[in-house]
Amino acid sequence: MNPIQYVDVNMDDLISDLQTLIRQPSVSAQNQGIEQCAKLVKKLLKKSGINSEILRLKKGVSPIVYGEIKSKQNPAKTLMFYNHYDVQPAEPFDLWDDPPFSGVRKGNKIFGRGATDDKGELITRIKAVEASLNTTDDVPCNIKFVIEGEEETGSAHIENYLKKYRHKFSNDGVIWEFGYVDAKNRPIVGLGMKGLLFVELSVKESTRESHSSLAVLIKNPAWRLIDAVKTLRDPGGKILIKDWYKEVVPFTKKDLDLIDKEPFDPSVFKKEFGIQSFTGDKNVLDAKKALVGGATCNIAGISSGYAGEGAKTVIPSEATAKIDFRLIPKMNPKKQVMRLKKHLKSNGFDDIKVRVFHGEAAARTDSSNPFVSQVKDAADKSFGNSILNVSNAGTGPMHPFVNILKSPCISIGSTYMFSRIHSPNEFARVDLLKKTTKCMYLIMKNFGTI
Repeated sequence: MNPIQYVDVNMDDLISDLQTLIRQPSVSAQNQGIEQCAKLVKKLLKKSGINSEILRLKKGVSPIVYGEIKSKQNPAKTLMFYNHYDVQPAEPFDLWDDPPFSGVRKGNKIFGRGATDDKGELITRIKAVEASLNTTDDVPCNIKFVIEGEEETGSAHIENYLKKYRHKFSNDGVIWEFGYVDAKNRPIVGLGMKGLLFVELSVKESTRESHSSLAVLIKNPAWRLIDAVKTLRDPGGKILIKDWYKEVVPFTKKDLDLIDKEPFDPSVFKKEFGIQSFTGDKNVLDAKKALVGGATCNIAGISSGYAGEGAKTVIPSEATAKIDFRLIPKMNPKKQVMRLKKHLKSNGFDDIKVRVFHGEAAARTDSSNPFVSQVKDAADKSFGNSILNVSNAGTGPMHPFVNILKSPCISIGSTYMFSRIHSPNEFARVDLLKKTTKCMYLIMKNFGTI
């Protein structure tokens, strides 16, 4: 039996292990089950023949589960799998058809928080290594696993982990923690991720709420905040903060060629999200370019005054807005924060307080890197066809892996694009888990033989 056949024969075991992982809650935002899940992941690695240990920084910081297996045939090349065992909160519970941590299987789908993001993806990596070990008594190259427990809350300590364990984590290439599969079952081979800057803007105008009849005398902080937020971007989405795009490098011709070839069905996208048009009325090409390399300024939430049932005529005392900016390569989060503060001050809003929650730079792997063709070849063989993507529209801690470990990073995986990640009734598709597990083995094989 070869590794590919092993995957086919042992899918029931893969599904069972995934259900076991789902049934262990691991909500980092609520510090729920983190230690227990880390120990479970370590146990699953060992079950598959992978040496594993739990690494720590300090008390209160979620541990990293580290796994390693050395290759006999090619000890000179090392491939790393980066994943995470923490998940998003499951609320609102009443919108789930089944308990969110039940791991229920219904036909081709396995439901539960983390089914896809990221426990389903993690299982495909583990089982690919297991398939190789149990059929060849070896792996095509050295394999390392770095599995963190804070990804869903911003990976606040991953950079410290990478610095502390730089030698232990050294590698020649990283397979990222996920990869989208489109509506036509084609995997997206992603070469990068956008960065993120998440801030809170707030303003306080009075010591307490007051009767709205006093609005002729007392300033309303909600209006003040709205006026400030409106200066950040135009209706088409362009950010108006001075020098926001100063360091940005334009797409290369090769990037533009890849973007142009990438399939994108605007009608399917609009139907899925129930929208009539795109921001700025973008055409198809501009929409694709924006997903890959467009910076954003988004109001994630805004709060002030009374928002309950019925009427309450009050002037709120304060107002807050949570803003997330998606950053593109060469945008430095710390520098962008300074530009935001300077912008508010120069526009007369120096009373608006800025609180920074998280900053993460963008990262990309050059499409000409040999690692890219190795991954794409494996994806083509396992899925029948795959699509190269210059950069994912989302954000993850890819930049420190590139910056500290000097590793090219590529995302490829089983995440069906409409699998409801971060939402109620999240699910993983069994057929995609199988194809992705085979793909992971083929990536290892390509990586170890070239």
